[in-house]
Amino acid sequence: MIELTKEYIERLKKIIEQKDDITAKKLLNDLHPADIAEIYQELNLQEGIYLYLLMDDEQAADVLVELEDEDRKKLLKELSSELIAKRFVDNMDTDDAVELMRDLDEDTQEEILSHIVNTEQAGDIVDLLKYDEDTAGGLMGTEMIVVNENWSMPQCIEEMRHQAEEMDEIYYVYVIDDSERLKGVLPLKRMITNPSVSKIRHVMKKDPIAVREDDSIEEVAQVIEKYDLVALPVIDSIGRLVGRITIDDVMEEVREQHERDYQLASGISQDVETSDNVFQQTAARLPWLLIGMIGGLSNSMILGGYESGFAANPKMALFIPLIGGTGGNVGIQSSAIVVQGLANNTLKAGNILSQVLKESVVALINASMISLTVFIYNYFTLGDRAITSSVSLSLFSVVMFASIFGTLVPMTLNKLKIDPALATGPFITITNDIIGMMIYMFIASILI
Repeated sequence: MIELTKEYIERLKKIIEQKDDITAKKLLNDLHPADIAEIYQELNLQEGIYLYLLMDDEQAADVLVELEDEDRKKLLKELSSELIAKRFVDNMDTDDAVELMRDLDEDTQEEILSHIVNTEQAGDIVDLLKYDEDTAGGLMGTEMIVVNENWSMPQCIEEMRHQAEEMDEIYYVYVIDDSERLKGVLPLKRMITNPSVSKIRHVMKKDPIAVREDDSIEEVAQVIEKYDLVALPVIDSIGRLVGRITIDDVMEEVREQHERDYQLASGISQDVETSDNVFQQTAARLPWLLIGMIGGLSNSMILGGYESGFAANPKMALFIPLIGGTGGNVGIQSSAIVVQGLANNTLKAGNILSQVLKESVVALINASMISLTVFIYNYFTLGDRAITSSVSLSLFSVVMFASIFGTLVPMTLNKLKIDPALATGPFITITNDIIGMMIYMFIASILI
């Protein structure tokens, strides 16, 4: 493995500047496609295009798959539709080709498809583009070894050899019936130990694990993780084999989804990268900041309504950060646990009541411990029983509310088909802050 140091990148840039095709091509041949994609982040567009034109078609296609989305989009804008079709799409698996095509407008997609030499591949790409990109159908490819359950072993092996010529990797051999419905998987060991079997159906592994074409990416990831698979067949509504999904595609999608969820939980409303321009980053971050500002102003209005109370008891103001901070922290903890449970399928969306009851018990313990600790501290330091009691009761109430609210919100969002990760961010914090202040002021107005 070659280390991509600053000196290495500078040397490559000088080679590009000198148009030393032979040396540049030799350097490219020594690199993995993922390393070349990393190098592209250090090059300008023209330098990147120069390197691309030096690569053979297969290497160019592999590198394009590895590029970051923004780098890939910039490069594709500078290349003709015919070049994209013949150098890239023709040398890609269908799932990678579809991912590339989704970044392009419909007119460009049609132009590229018209230049694809392999009409069967072009037809597969058109079919796959119809699926939602967040489903198994939108993630699958059509490259796989498929045999018929009625074939003999010699016939099966001969057909497998023919199909394998067009594939880079072989994960499983799938068995179908005459109606193309998935019936089983043919393990390599059984092929070796049963070379003269009369029919494949006698040695295949029946009832294979599969997903439906409209299943979500989260469901696909859960199945692959649960059964420790490297590839997963995809079937349609009547059980016909339509494609396969490999673990690398799933992990990439899951990683991107986790990045989106993390940004959403951080109050970033759009998917942004550090390389995005100032306008894109501002547009993604400003909305929740404005909502937070409105929440802060709302808190100011609530506190302003009790101005006379603060004037008479200024020590009340000392506990405003405690009330707001505790409510926000408790709400985020509760919602984070629920979001995680929904994501890994350990928490069913229909179990709202049982989860709320469990969280209520946890909240009761936490609220009691926190409020009791604060009560003891204030009792011996403040010497004001009214404030001590109001702060402790307020903390107890805020923790109970924040725990239950933090549990209900993500489960409700999930039922409404809204990303529940929204509940782990500013939404919970702002809401709990406002409600916490209202609870504190209400209890304080009664006791003080």
